[in-house]
Amino acid sequence: MGVYLDNNATSPMDPKVLESMQPFFLNQFGNASSIHALGQDARSAVEIARSEVAKLLGARPREVVFTSGGTEADNSAILGVTRCFRDKPAHIVTSSLEHPAVLKTCDVLRGWGVDVTFLPGSPDGLVSVEQVEAALRDETVLISIMYINNEVGTIQPIEQIGRLAKRHGVLFHTDAVQAVGKIDVDVRQLGVDLLALSGHKFHGPKGVGVLFIRDSVNLAPFLLGGSHERQRRAGTENVPGIVGLGEACHLARNRLGEMSRVGLLRDRLEKGLLEQVKGAKVNGNTDQRCPHTTNISFSGVEGEALLIALDFKGISVSTGAACASGSLEPSHVLQSMKMSEDRIKGAIRFSLSRMTKHEEIDYALQVIPETVDRIRQVGV
Repeated sequence: MGVYLDNNATSPMDPKVLESMQPFFLNQFGNASSIHALGQDARSAVEIARSEVAKLLGARPREVVFTSGGTEADNSAILGVTRCFRDKPAHIVTSSLEHPAVLKTCDVLRGWGVDVTFLPGSPDGLVSVEQVEAALRDETVLISIMYINNEVGTIQPIEQIGRLAKRHGVLFHTDAVQAVGKIDVDVRQLGVDLLALSGHKFHGPKGVGVLFIRDSVNLAPFLLGGSHERQRRAGTENVPGIVGLGEACHLARNRLGEMSRVGLLRDRLEKGLLEQVKGAKVNGNTDQRCPHTTNISFSGVEGEALLIALDFKGISVSTGAACASGSLEPSHVLQSMKMSEDRIKGAIRFSLSRMTKHEEIDYALQVIPETVDRIRQVGV
């Protein structure tokens, strides 16, 4: 039996998404910038998809800019803001819990003379509004705090930080890659100026994402060339991917209610593992978190060894962010939460989706405890 519990890395495409994309590979293959009929058919499909994204986010269609994914959206938001302030001192406030798409961009900016404050995470994986406010300066141009942490699933106080940013006249960006399609996301209510999402995290295609840019925000162009995406991002549009993303957003908007069932499955998995496996501990806040993620440490077990053993049993899980797979470095998120070395090494992330089935959790609860016991016995 195959059990996929690594949906934060990527999720299976919804068959309806694939169906929506197929005509644009073969028959409706036009360039969306061409003025002939084939091109205008493609343009119409792109704009319909843009409207679907906007509806899911509570945004205006013209505030939706298509990208190649969440990483490009995060990079473009942060670099685009700081480029607008290149003639005077600039300061960014972010956290050490962020995705590498944010952390590495900020590291590069530091090398270019931009001052960056990396706020530490609390032991339960949260960043407080008070922390953010204390870090603000007169030269602060951007706050960048992720909505849902990709490793432990904690939900940051984005709406409160949004109010703080507005009060101080500072732009606010959030990486919402793990939030969109999983929980209700309304950019107006949140008060964000810039928001990143990625299609493949909620049953859409890989290679397409969005950067929401509030109308009032001045942002330097992402890519230079043609006048695509209202001169925000040059390059021929990925029409099939955009169409698929639009369909994924349409489906997510109509199926958000199903995430409560996902939360119950996650709770059942978590409760069963804590009861059956001695020394198992949940990492991160268990109240302020998303419904689809749990991160559990198994004492006396190497996470990589457990991942491989479970893979042989047909269970797919993760030891952290997919972008860090193959890295021998411990999780920067759990390190920021100041966890012990043993707890970090034994951490496994389980991430579900609305396609996760009850019987898959049954199988996982049967296999994981006995696998942990076997590894402990042989001392791996």
